[in-house]
Amino acid sequence: MNLGNDKALWLLFFVPAVLLPVYAWCFWRKAQALKVLASHEMLRKINSSVSLKKQVFKAVLCVLAFVSIVLALTKPQWNPQPQQIKRQGRDVAILLDTSRSMLAEDIKPSRLERSKLAIRDLLEVLRGDRIAIVTFAGNATVKCPLTQDYAFVRMALADISTESTSRGGTMLGDAIRKASEEVFDTQSREYKDMIIITDGEDHDSFPIEAAKKAAEQGMRIIAIGLGDDNTGARIPITGPDGQTTFLTYQGQEVWSKLDSDTLREIAYATEGGKYLSVEPGTTMDLGMIYENLVASAAKRELESMTMMKYDEKFQIFVALGIILLISEALISERKKAA
Repeated sequence: MNLGNDKALWLLFFVPAVLLPVYAWCFWRKAQALKVLASHEMLRKINSSVSLKKQVFKAVLCVLAFVSIVLALTKPQWNPQPQQIKRQGRDVAILLDTSRSMLAEDIKPSRLERSKLAIRDLLEVLRGDRIAIVTFAGNATVKCPLTQDYAFVRMALADISTESTSRGGTMLGDAIRKASEEVFDTQSREYKDMIIITDGEDHDSFPIEAAKKAAEQGMRIIAIGLGDDNTGARIPITGPDGQTTFLTYQGQEVWSKLDSDTLREIAYATEGGKYLSVEPGTTMDLGMIYENLVASAAKRELESMTMMKYDEKFQIFVALGIILLISEALISERKKAA
């Protein structure tokens, strides 16, 4: 037999800890009250038709009914049958830009924090797909390999910041190559997606060439660009004294602008690739992007396992508890007439 909710067994401690002491006190209190109301001789006449054994038996029935209900709450199961469970899905690598330009606050609370929130929302709607996270700035790092353990992905995501990479800059091409070579396997040319979240700036890492090579390996790129092409946004820097200034280069404030043209070329270099922009004042809904572009795409079998399926039998104990309670109500405390 298997129990689906063995924690309910703790309720059985109510029998010796609560129910039995309560019944014992009630019988004692009743006896004490009767002694006050009548003499011993009078009590013998009054109680001549009352059966103490039946009173105890009725109490036992109530206790057994409680035990039966507790056993029903444990969800008892038996008659195990092996059942083959197959999981299907796609492999999804999220390439997250962690360069300092992602600190820009044109997308609240910042480009990076908004991206992390969107990834958390994505994890809530995934349907068995394996997911990986690659962060990149001046170099690329696999923060989380392909996994279906979404709790582990959340832990890895929580630790991501602009300090996640040791070098400054934005090497988008290196991130694509890192995902292609170290995240995805070579067993199949299909069912692989890269979701790139970045402002599109790149420092001569040849991202378009990397995207074309990824396309040859059957990968699809969904590029999400943060910011706008025209005005851009300044990059806030918090100093040791806690005051916020803005990043400068050669005495001039740096304004980070979206390079949508490059991201379009990267996405459309792959078959079925898609470019989406998130401008200031708009929201980034990765869950919707997943539903429209990933969940609806072809899937492969990622995992097959055998699980034991049991027949639920809690109904037996519920019925037994009800029968015991009805029996207790129908049994009289009176002795049978002679």
